[in-house]
Amino acid sequence: MPLIVVVGGFFGDEGKGKVVSYLGLIDKPSICVRTGSINAGHTVNYNGKSWKLRILPSCFVNESTRLMVAPGALFKVDVLLREIEDTKAHGRVWVDANAGIIEDKHVENERNNEYLMKTIGSTGQGVGAAMVDRVLRVLKTAKDIPELRGMITDVSKDVNEELDRGGEVIVEGTQGTFLSLYHGTYPFVTSRDTTAAGIISEVGVSPRLVSDIVLVFKSYVTRVGAGELPGELSPEEVVARGWVERGTVTGRPRRAAPFNIELARRAVMLNRPTQIAITKFDALFPEARGKRRWVDLPVSARRWIEDITEALKVPVTLIGTGEDSLDMIDMRREVVGP
Repeated sequence: MPLIVVVGGFFGDEGKGKVVSYLGLIDKPSICVRTGSINAGHTVNYNGKSWKLRILPSCFVNESTRLMVAPGALFKVDVLLREIEDTKAHGRVWVDANAGIIEDKHVENERNNEYLMKTIGSTGQGVGAAMVDRVLRVLKTAKDIPELRGMITDVSKDVNEELDRGGEVIVEGTQGTFLSLYHGTYPFVTSRDTTAAGIISEVGVSPRLVSDIVLVFKSYVTRVGAGELPGELSPEEVVARGWVERGTVTGRPRRAAPFNIELARRAVMLNRPTQIAITKFDALFPEARGKRRWVDLPVSARRWIEDITEALKVPVTLIGTGEDSLDMIDMRREVVGP
């Protein structure tokens, strides 16, 4: 009955898509559920191809996995249909009847809001405006959309029944811990709770069913839009370190800072992970690029991971060493057992 929840540890952009796609390929889960909304993108690189997803679960690379959109999610119909086409996932995508629909009016309302766009740094995807309509109980949901009729299901029921049968389910969280509406750097946050507790509430599963919480950190910290970023580097220093990135959804440059152990400790406190994944490790240690075995890492790189494990009191089990989904050092068996 393994239920694995994947959570971002910083401000989003940690590489959750890579981690989830790797788990999809290796663990072969029965179901993968995506929470959140289209204001956050997950990038998957596999077998020479690249996909930038905004609502479809990153497990799509495993063709045997059923892909589901949670009842707590919000999405635009055209975005979902385009991603199904791009990933050739026809016939295995299911949407909860209560998943919320973002309409053009929501996008327009948000982009016309100067406070949101200029002060907060909203992505302007209509998510906040749609969430307001959700709270007011006037939002359209998936069951109201004719184009989705053949995909409608009860995700909570499907997930719970699969867990009762002993199947594996992966829940893919969105954004990062410190963008949580409640636990982040308010008001520079997103419109939902992005911690592990919030993620599973969007799906409809009990905390008692969670087997593992994988907290994902990048080897450095990035943030798009406004809000505090402790230790923020100048643009020139970001270039010098090779940490230049742009947001998957907006294309905006990401601000960057070195790995922040205090932020990481708070993320651990809020999420209580059983495991930690570190991505973009090759950006910190170029000699680690493409390595897939712990013993092939240089001593300095192994020491860095050991120091993180000791500081956070949680084992680092997954280390991303390149863009491809399979560029991963997987130490789960060695660290937490079979």
